[in-house]
Amino acid sequence: MVDSKSNSIGQKKNQQGSTKQKRLAIEQSHPILTCVRQCQLLDLPRSTFYYEPVPATKEELDLMARIDRFHFEYPMYGSRRLAHQFGISRDKARRLMQDLHLVATYPKKRTTMPSKDHKKFPYLLRGVVPLYPNHIWSTDITYIGLSLGFVYLTAIIDWYSRMILSWRLSNTMDTNFCIDCLDEAFEYYGEPEYFNTDQGSQYTSSKFLDRFAGRSTKNSMDGRGRWLDNVYIERFWWTAKYEYTHLQGIETLPGLQVGLEHFMHWYNNERIHSSLEYNVPSAVYSGAIELAR
Repeated sequence: MVDSKSNSIGQKKNQQGSTKQKRLAIEQSHPILTCVRQCQLLDLPRSTFYYEPVPATKEELDLMARIDRFHFEYPMYGSRRLAHQFGISRDKARRLMQDLHLVATYPKKRTTMPSKDHKKFPYLLRGVVPLYPNHIWSTDITYIGLSLGFVYLTAIIDWYSRMILSWRLSNTMDTNFCIDCLDEAFEYYGEPEYFNTDQGSQYTSSKFLDRFAGRSTKNSMDGRGRWLDNVYIERFWWTAKYEYTHLQGIETLPGLQVGLEHFMHWYNNERIHSSLEYNVPSAVYSGAIELAR
């Protein structure tokens, strides 16, 4: 009986790769296996299992919000210059950049090798101009600060019309909320000819890529450190933050959810775009307006 239970725990190691999933897999009230033994079987350090995250202070959240705004104005600043700019250590600047999902935009050496378990695709959109709705979609993840923490926002944008097809909020950087966002876009808008992402683990996982099985969509991925490869969604992040979240004193996730629902409706149906000949995205996407291109 002990051996079968041990094998069951051991199988979870293969099925659940992330540290968070391993922590959730441990049963503290297991009748046979101690927490120590379960940690050994899952190859999880005991210190990691027993660690309780310390919530960020109000001062640190304010600092993160200022760094986030600063990054939009000066995206070329890396951890060294941000540390000098804000009077903090470089280690702290690096950690906050990771928490905020910020990457300095300058040519970098290839210092990280791709995971053997995750599939990568080449960038297919160099020189390609979006010519019609559902020609090219892309997605990304950004950080949004709250008064008591921060959450992540993902969205899918249609390049031709600039319309936001779907979006999701999450308090963790997992794959599931990206998949939910993709499934909704497929359900309501069909499928694009091209779908572009960065090389983040959310988009290179088999769980995400399986959603494209049997579809004619061609997957494309940004080059490493090349934010311009996905510039349409990057411009939308700038709009969402400077025209909504940075102007509001948002305190809770439910409040942000409601506020973003109003903002997304306004963005798609009322906000005019100079790049759309001063039309709104929904009119261009639906074909009610044909752009002179």
